[in-house]
Amino acid sequence: MRESSQREIRSFLATCPKGLEELLADELRSLGAEPHKTTVAGVHFQADLETAYRACLWSRLANRIVLCLLREEGVERPEELHRAVCGVDWPSHLRPGATLAVDFHGRSEQIRHTRFGAQTVKDGVVDALQARGLPRPGVDLQHPDLRLYANLHRGRLTLGVDLSGDSLHRRGYRRDVGHAPLKENLAAALLIRAGWAQRLRDGAPLVDPLCGAGTLLIEAALMAADMAPNLGRVRFGFHGWAQHDEAVWAELKREAEARASIGRKRCRNRFYGFDESPPALAAAKSNAMRAGIPALIEFTGASLTQLSRPAELDEEVRGLLITNPPYGERLGELPELVTLYRDLGDGVRQAFPGWRLAVFTANPDLGHRIGLRADKQYSLRNGPLEAKLLLMDVPAESREGESAAAGTSAASRSEGAQMFANRLEKNRKRLRKWLKQTGETCYRLYDADMPEYALAVDVYDGRVHVQEYAPPRSVNAGQAQKRLFDALQVIPEVLDVDPGQVVIKRREKQSGKAQYRKQASSGERFQVREGRARLWINLRDYLDTGLFLDHRPVRRMLREMAAGKRFLNLFCYTAAATVQAALGTEEAGGASDSVSVDLSNTYLEWARDNFTLNGLDPARHRVVRDDCLRWLETAKAQFDLIFLDPPTFSNSKKMEGTLDVQRDHARLVTLAMARLAPGGTLVFSNNQRRFQLDEGLAERFTVEDISMRTFDPDFQRRPDIHHVFRIRHRAAT
Repeated sequence: MRESSQREIRSFLATCPKGLEELLADELRSLGAEPHKTTVAGVHFQADLETAYRACLWSRLANRIVLCLLREEGVERPEELHRAVCGVDWPSHLRPGATLAVDFHGRSEQIRHTRFGAQTVKDGVVDALQARGLPRPGVDLQHPDLRLYANLHRGRLTLGVDLSGDSLHRRGYRRDVGHAPLKENLAAALLIRAGWAQRLRDGAPLVDPLCGAGTLLIEAALMAADMAPNLGRVRFGFHGWAQHDEAVWAELKREAEARASIGRKRCRNRFYGFDESPPALAAAKSNAMRAGIPALIEFTGASLTQLSRPAELDEEVRGLLITNPPYGERLGELPELVTLYRDLGDGVRQAFPGWRLAVFTANPDLGHRIGLRADKQYSLRNGPLEAKLLLMDVPAESREGESAAAGTSAASRSEGAQMFANRLEKNRKRLRKWLKQTGETCYRLYDADMPEYALAVDVYDGRVHVQEYAPPRSVNAGQAQKRLFDALQVIPEVLDVDPGQVVIKRREKQSGKAQYRKQASSGERFQVREGRARLWINLRDYLDTGLFLDHRPVRRMLREMAAGKRFLNLFCYTAAATVQAALGTEEAGGASDSVSVDLSNTYLEWARDNFTLNGLDPARHRVVRDDCLRWLETAKAQFDLIFLDPPTFSNSKKMEGTLDVQRDHARLVTLAMARLAPGGTLVFSNNQRRFQLDEGLAERFTVEDISMRTFDPDFQRRPDIHHVFRIRHRAAT
C-alpha cells in the first residue's frame, strides 16, 4: 500500500459492552485515534490504517473495530437497504473468490429480523459485483474471508468492514472458562475502574480471593507486563480484506512482541489467585500458561475462611483486591452467598488491612454483607444483568478483637438480625425438652413470630428449610430483602449448620398444578426418621419437602388406631401417613392392608420409595393413580380407617375443573363415608385457615373437632394452620 494510503484518515466504529463507551474513547485516544462521538455500546473515531490495526491489537475494551464504508439516513425499507449497499465500491474491499458473512444489528418497521437484514445486505453486495461482471462471492458464516458489520437504528444505516473478525474480547488464552466466566474486556474495564493502571506503576500486588478461571488476574498481568491483549491471535478480520497492508501489520506485531518480552522481564507486580475449586484452579493455570504469563501469577487452593496474606508480601505493602463473586440469580443460592459475602469481608479485613477492595456484583444487597462501606460505585452490565462495581477501603487497623469475631458474633449483626437470632434461640430453648423426650428430628423452629421477618424455618435432621412468605406490596422490596439476608446470615450461626445445608424458597399463593411443579432438579434426597418410620425428604426440588410437619400428631394418631385395620389414604401425597399406619405400634402392629390414592405420578413414585424404605409389601399396600373424587364414586371396597387430607385448592377434572376444599368438602366427606365400614373412623383434615365445616355433615354423621389436640409444641402458635375432624357413622337405633 502506498504511503499516502497508509496515512489516509478514515472513519471507524469501535463497539463495546454497554457502559464502557467513555473508557473506550479514552483508550482509543491513547492509541492515537480521534474519537468524535459516543453512542450506545460504541465509539465513532477517525484514524489512519496503522492506528486501526493498533486498536485491533491493543484495545482491551473493544469488541470490534469496524471500517465505516457507509453511513446513510432514511433507510427503512428492504429496497432502500439494498440500494444503499449496492452503492459501495465492493471490488476494492472483496477479493475475487473470497467468502462473505454479514452481521446485522437493529430493525425497522419493514425489516424486523436480523437474518432478513443480513440477507438483504448480502444480496446487495452480490448484485453490485455481478453488475460489474465479477463473480458471485460465496457465503461462509463461520470463517469468512471478509465479515461485514451492518447496524440499522431509527433509519440510520452504518455499514462497514469488520477488521476484527472474531470479537476482540476473545483473546485466545481462555479455553477453560470455569463457572460463570467474566468476559475479558469487561474484566479489563473493572480493573481500569478500580484504579489498577495507577497502582501497577508503583509495583503494587493484586489479589483475587475468588479467582475462578483467573480472568481478572490474567488481564491485570497483561497490563502490568505491557502485553498487547490480542498478540496471540492468529487471524484478524483485516487479513481477508482486499486493502490489507501486511507490512504495516507485521511491523506493529514485531513492536508488540518486543514490548511483551521486555515487559514480562521488568514486571515488578505479583498476582495471587485463591479458589477452593480444584477444576477452577486447573483452568486458571492453563489460561495463564496460554496467555504467556504463568510465572507472574500464583494460584492457591483456599476458601475465604482460609484467606491469608502471601508470606512474601511485607506488611507495609498495600495492593488491590478485586473479585467477581457469584450473584445469587436463583433464590436457592442465597443461603450460601450471604455467608460467602460475609466471609469475604471478614477475610480481607483480617488478612489485607489497608488494601483497596473492588467487588463486582449484580446483587448490591449481597455486597452490603461484606461489612465495608463503598466510597465509589460504577454501574456496568454483565451480559443481560445490571451490575455494580463497588470500591471500598479495607481499614488499616481493626478494633481489638474484631477480626476474629467479625461475622460470627452478635457484635457483627444488625439490630434486626440480632432480634431474629434471639428469637431463634428462645424457640430452641422452648422446644429443647420436648425434642429430647420425643426424639423428633424434624420440626418447625420459627413461623413468622415477628412480622418483620415473614419466614417459616423448619429443621430436617440437621438441614434447614426456609420459606419466605411473599411480602405485601405495601412492604418495601429492598427492606424485605435486607431482612431476608439478615435471617440467612443468622440461621447457620445459631443452628450451627453449614450454609450449604440451608434451602430457601418463596411461599406464594398456589393455583392449578403449581404445587407439583419442580423448583429445581438436584435429585438430592435424604432419609429422616419419624417414630418407627423412615421417610425420604427432598428440600430443593419441589415447593414442599415430602413431609407436612404440622400433621405429625395426626400421623401418630393414625398409627395408634391402625392395628389390623383396612386403611385408605386419599390425596396421599408421599404416603407418609400410610407408612405410619402400616407400621403401627410395637405393641399392636399396623394396618392389615392399605390403598393410597393421588393424581400425581411424582408423589406416587415417592410413596413407593417410602414403602420400599420401610419394607412394606406392595401386594398389601397399594398405590393408585386417580382423581380421588372419581375413585370414590366408583370404588366398591370398604375400609375401617380413612384419612382424607385434600389440598386447599387444586385442579380436578370433576366439579367444574377445580377442587375447593371449602366449597367441595361436604361431597368429599359424604363419598368417603360411603366407603367407611360400620364402626370405622374417617379422619378429615385440611389447611384452609378460615375453614367452616358444613353443618349438614354433623346432622348425618357423628363429628368431633379434634383440631386442638393435633398440635405439637412447634405448631401451637398457629392453631389455624390446619383443621382436623374425627367422623363416624351414627349408631343405628
